Amino acid sequence: MNQGSIFAGFGGQGLLFCGHVLAEAALLEGRHVTWMPSYGPEMRGGTASCTVVVSDHPIGSPILDRADAVVALNPPSLARFESVVAPNGLLILNTSLIEAEPSRTDIRVLALPCTSMASLLGDVRLASVVALGGLIADTPIVRPESVRRALAEIVGAKRREILDADLAAFERGYELAAPVSELITEVYA
Repeated sequence: MNQGSIFAGFGGQGLLFCGHVLAEAALLEGRHVTWMPSYGPEMRGGTASCTVVVSDHPIGSPILDRADAVVALNPPSLARFESVVAPNGLLILNTSLIEAEPSRTDIRVLALPCTSMASLLGDVRLASVVALGGLIADTPIVRPESVRRALAEIVGAKRREILDADLAAFERGYELAAPVSELITEVYA
C-alpha cells in the first residue's frame, strides 16, 4: 500500500494538524510515513496545505505528482489541487465554503459540509477533522481506532479539554461519509 493525500485550505482550518494526526495514526500501525506542511506567511487566513504519504514500504520522496486523495476546504484549494487527484482518486469538498462543482469526471467526489459540522460542534477549526473522518470512511488508509488513538496522544497531551470535540468531529465526518462512500463510485464513475 502506498497512499498519498493532500489537505488544503485556509490557515487556521486545522489542515496541518489533520495531516499530523493521519501521519501519527500510520506510525501507530507501524507504517512508513512522510508529512510535509506548506503554508504562506499569513498563517491564519492565508493558504495552507500538507502532504501525507503512508506506505508499507520505505518512501522515496514526500513530493506527490498525483494524489490518491485531496481534501479541499476552500475554493482556492479546489482550483489548485483538483488537477493533482489521480484518476479514480478521491476529492473531498467542503460544501460549506465551496459552491463550484469539480470539472473532472474521472475522479470520485465526496461532498461534506465540513465547516458547518465543525461549527455545530463548537469550533470551525475542526473542519479538517470532519474531512479526515470522511477520508478514512471512504479510503481506509488507517483504521479509525488508530486515528482516535493519535488524536488522544496529540491533543490529549496538551489540551485534554478539547479532545472530546476532536473525537466528535472525526466521528461525524466518518458517519456522514460512510453511507455515501458505498454509492460514490456509482454516482461519479
